[in-house]
Amino acid sequence: PAIMILGAFGFMLGAGGSAEVGRALGEGKPELAKRYFTTLILTIITIGTVLCALVFVFIEPLSRLLGATDLLIDDCIVYGRILAAGNVFFMLQSAFQTFFVLAEKPKLGLLFTLSSGFTNIIFDFVFVYLLEMGVAGAAIATVMGYAVGGVIPLFYFARKNSSLLHFTKTEVYPRMLLASAANGSSEMVSNISSSVVTMLYNWQMLRLLGEGGVASITVIMYINFIFVAVNIGFAIGAAPIVSYHYGAQNKDELRSIFRKSLTVIGVVSLAMFVLAEGLSSVLISLFLSSDPEFAAISLHGLRIASVSFLLAGVNIYASSFFTALCNGKVSAIISFLRALVFPVAALLTLPYLLDVEGVWLSLVISEALAFAVSVFFLIFKRKKYGYA
Repeated sequence: PAIMILGAFGFMLGAGGSAEVGRALGEGKPELAKRYFTTLILTIITIGTVLCALVFVFIEPLSRLLGATDLLIDDCIVYGRILAAGNVFFMLQSAFQTFFVLAEKPKLGLLFTLSSGFTNIIFDFVFVYLLEMGVAGAAIATVMGYAVGGVIPLFYFARKNSSLLHFTKTEVYPRMLLASAANGSSEMVSNISSSVVTMLYNWQMLRLLGEGGVASITVIMYINFIFVAVNIGFAIGAAPIVSYHYGAQNKDELRSIFRKSLTVIGVVSLAMFVLAEGLSSVLISLFLSSDPEFAAISLHGLRIASVSFLLAGVNIYASSFFTALCNGKVSAIISFLRALVFPVAALLTLPYLLDVEGVWLSLVISEALAFAVSVFFLIFKRKKYGYA
């Protein structure tokens, strides 16, 4: 969780900053957009380095605060310090995801993301399986993946290229940085909140089922992330386009993008639900085939939790959509309620009323409550921005 919180900083300035850069491009100010872009990347590197250094130094108390036991603490320290040493790369990778789309190079951004993932996978095999380096090897492989997605793009943007963006001489833009932080606060809230909520899930399952319960909820959360990542990717990809047309005041295009986006989200959400239900046994067996008891518990949990896939897409898109419209307040409200308030409230009540069933239902109920909030704001703000 501590490392995830660090990564959230990159998401915050990446998502919020891309809205500011995109608006500048839409307003016909390409040179200002390039200066904004350069300032944002330099800020991520500078502040990110300081934050990573603090986590590196205080990783042991942070690990214990977040629930690490004596059995796990040594591995947490090794794994955490290696990740902290390279987490600036992850921050940059998170930011570049949106900037590649804004620079009209989404395929290049996808290439770097895939290359990052494959690098991680390949060196996981080398360091963990072949060289038997354990958690240290896994952490080094992860950092190497981050470096592909975070460092190589620095060289691409350091020179003039065929995209809309490259690094240039710049200055500090306090208003832009504050606006970027405010706009992207929802993305940071989501990432920080997911760490807190993950800790609560682990605590409840440890209380109810012991360490096997933690394994079950971990599997469900992994599968949930894999499926929801489709919606996250779409939201990230669509946001810079929304920002550009918002800056250019192309309301016809905004309406078209909004309608098409809701259609895509609806189709994808339904497909994710059907796939999760249909492949639930296969998915669980990939993780827990050696433990029939907890495999059965996880299978039941996944079939309940997969209902949330029908709702999550709209919630993720709504938050990203308002970030792209430079309305960080509404975006943060949606994210804060969806990622923290509703899940925490559900996890602190439902498991005491319904035991393990309450843990699974908390995923669905918190998403449903967030869905109601998202729909409210999408309807309430439609005339102001002219997207519907």
